[in-house]
Amino acid sequence: MDLLERPIVAAFATLRPSGAPQAHPMWFVWEPDEEVIRLTHTSERHNYRYVQRDARVALLIIDPDFPYRYLQLRGSVIDIQKDPEGALYQRLQLRYRGTSSEVADRAVRVALTIQPSTFVGRNPRR
Repeated sequence: MDLLERPIVAAFATLRPSGAPQAHPMWFVWEPDEEVIRLTHTSERHNYRYVQRDARVALLIIDPDFPYRYLQLRGSVIDIQKDPEGALYQRLQLRYRGTSSEVADRAVRVALTIQPSTFVGRNPRR
């Protein structure tokens, strides 16, 4: 649970039209009451188009203090909401930076909700 709760940058993997995976570093927030992950993107990026075509995704969260300890979750994007004020991005700025600022691309911001179906973790002995 601590890997979900800590502000750790995760590798977010989507599927390209060819079926090849593509991963990018992303900020995220775990919503424990709903058991979903939320992250933000813009409607102008490839990942946005990829999840519209194929909602299957994965997130890899690596413990920065012990990189052989990780949590991988696989699931689907179950909801995409427009976020024209950039509210989720500002929430993530606070989580990761401790401050928030103006969201320059707020007009094209979207909030993605991921429903995990599989959690795979590794916590080897140090």
